[in-house]
Amino acid sequence: MIRIPPLLICKKVVKRFGGLEALKGVDLDVNEGIIVGLIGPNGSGKTTLINCITGFYPPTSGKVFFKDRDITGLKSYQICRLGIARTFQIPRPFPSLTVFQNVMVATLDKSYAMECLKLTGLIDKKDFPAKNLTAHQMRMLELARALATNPKILILDEVVAGLNPVEIENTVQVIRRLKERGLTIVWVEHVMRAIMKAADYIYVLHEGLKIAEGRASEVANDAKVIEAYLGEKYVL
Repeated sequence: MIRIPPLLICKKVVKRFGGLEALKGVDLDVNEGIIVGLIGPNGSGKTTLINCITGFYPPTSGKVFFKDRDITGLKSYQICRLGIARTFQIPRPFPSLTVFQNVMVATLDKSYAMECLKLTGLIDKKDFPAKNLTAHQMRMLELARALATNPKILILDEVVAGLNPVEIENTVQVIRRLKERGLTIVWVEHVMRAIMKAADYIYVLHEGLKIAEGRASEVANDAKVIEAYLGEKYVL
């Protein structure tokens, strides 16, 4: 039987900021075509790890591999061109441009830009100035712009933070549709009802260390995760 290697591999990734060690040798594998959740308390290193993966920070030590290629230390635009896109916690669209124009910034293909808007539920807003969107629509525009780069891996950074339950469910459905289209997703999130429902596999960080990994049911009942993050067993 031929073993298919993970699409993304982090090997003992360390990141120091002066005397602060934000990541302490994190290992992480992401198999193709699944949703991987990345959870943990504030300051655990989640965003630092995805910044190291996507080239916003170079790791102090350790390696990052994408499709068996060492991408450690590449610039963010180089990594995006290879096929890893990301969203940010705070969307920053071009406010005076329309929704469609914002997506066109990331692609020269008009038909694909329209497809990205359809996938994210923004097709009816395509001619609206981005500054007129709601908070949820801003998040969807951030997602559409990342999709417009035609990635193999999409990294989401707290894409449902601050949304109401209906908007959260809508976003989860969009993410699931993207998975059904073959996209691999790494999702950093604090909203447990979203990530526990959608993720196929979850990693838990605490104080720069990976303290647990597994399916949602395994992570939710892990004593280390309950003590460090959840506070009590999470009922799925």
